[in-house]
Amino acid sequence: MNILIIEDNEALCISLSYQLTEQSINVSIANDGNEGLLLALKNTYDIILLDRMLPIINGFSVLQELRRNKVNTPIIFITALGTLNDKVKGLDIGADDYLVKPFEFEELMARIRSLLRRPISTFKHLEDNILQLNNISYDFNRNILSNNKISYTLSKREGQLLELFLRNSGQILPRNMILSRIWGADSDIENGNLDNYIYFIRRRLKQINAKASLITIRGIGYKLEEIND
Repeated sequence: MNILIIEDNEALCISLSYQLTEQSINVSIANDGNEGLLLALKNTYDIILLDRMLPIINGFSVLQELRRNKVNTPIIFITALGTLNDKVKGLDIGADDYLVKPFEFEELMARIRSLLRRPISTFKHLEDNILQLNNISYDFNRNILSNNKISYTLSKREGQLLELFLRNSGQILPRNMILSRIWGADSDIENGNLDNYIYFIRRRLKQINAKASLITIRGIGYKLEEIND
């Protein structure tokens, strides 16, 4: 699992980094909003822990900019601002959870596990149930992939994988992150099963003449890219 901490309290960053690393989690740290925003836009994370009161760019602005750029990574606000209005505003602008300082590490981990167990469709706030990329569309309520008059019904697992790639198109998704997000952090699924589903999705994209390709990033994972004429 990869977690980004955007927090200006260096002591808290050190403490959280140590405890998360002890859980075999990879940790990246940014001490101001600008640095955190750049990291979140450039890299792929499973969870972002975001302080509200940050130097340069505040946490609300960071969150809003990420959502505008279609970064759908689950975000937990970690902040000393704990009034009901604070929590409501944070959740309304796109945060997935809100944790008031000081908090126990065990509670943070429980909230992280809870977010990772959620269906993928909760990670983005959509007005409808259609995801589109170039000339293809995917109805994630009905598991239907289509291109004009050509359409196919995907299996539940195929649909979950395709939805993950569509929501993060153009970004490299590490294999471990894909396995954790689709099969669960505690699953003992074999890597070969992921390879099989990648093959199935590629076959479906080819069958509908999709102007999008699922690229293998050797030694890392996969990326869904648009194909330009």
